[in-house]
Order: sequence, then C-alpha cells, then structure tokens
Amino acid sequence: MRRDASKWTLVQGVLAPIQFLVFLISLGLVLKFLVTGTGFAAATGSVVIKTLVLYTIMITGCIWERDVFGRYLFAAAFFWEDVVSMLVLALHTAYIGALLFGSLHARYQMYIALLAYSAYLLNATQFLLKLRAARLEGVRSEQSAVSPPLAAGLTS
Repeated sequence: MRRDASKWTLVQGVLAPIQFLVFLISLGLVLKFLVTGTGFAAATGSVVIKTLVLYTIMITGCIWERDVFGRYLFAAAFFWEDVVSMLVLALHTAYIGALLFGSLHARYQMYIALLAYSAYLLNATQFLLKLRAARLEGVRSEQSAVSPPLAAGLTS
C-alpha cells in the first residue's frame, strides 16, 4: 500500500522506460562506433546522457525506497537490487572518469560503457522480476479476499 501511495512510484514508473529507451539508443551508437570506428562523439554523448538519467533515477529511487521502506538504500526488500545498482553506478562513473581524464583510448572507454550497460541490464531484470512478483502477489491477495478457497465451496 505504501508503494502505491508514494508519489515517487509514478516518478520511477516514468523514468524507468525513459532510461531504457536512452539505453537502447546509446547501445546502438556505442556498437556502431565499435564496429565502424565512426560516430565517437554521438556515442560519447549518448553514454553521458544515459549516465545522467541513471543518476536521476538512482537519486529518486533512493527517495522512493525511503518513502516506502524507511531507508534510502539497502532495505531488506531491495538489498540485492541495491547492491547491483551500486555496481551499475560505479561502472557508469568509471566511464565518466575515463572520459573526463582522457585516461583511456576511445575504444576502451566504449568497452567500459558496454560493461556498465551489461550491469544495467542485470539490474533492470532484477527490478522487473521484483515488480512482477509484487503484482502477482497483489493479484493473489485480491483473489483470496474475493473468493473462498475451492475446498470450502465443495463442502457447501
């Protein structure tokens, strides 16, 4: 009920598909650069935008988690999702660091982006599975509240 009552649930619900769309576009641009050697600026810009969207969803996600579970991070219900989220943040931040400091060749920067994107996909999968489980639990709760168990119906 707290999840559904939180205004941050809607914020997360809007930001998550936006982030996924940005991810898909960026992934295409990164792969294009790695295959053709062209479009480095577009690929770089897309990874920076993806990272900014990630930071935004992570900050608002922490606020949501506080609103729903009373903790900004590592609430029991989302512990492992938060652990992987930290990895996702670290890899995206490593990319930004490599970009800003010019410490790696462009191709290696894009490899970091791909690694970050792989971690992001793992994390997104975790959250989707958690969301699906919560919805199924909600459906089960509604069904059990509305209809009596089958065995009770057979004894009448």
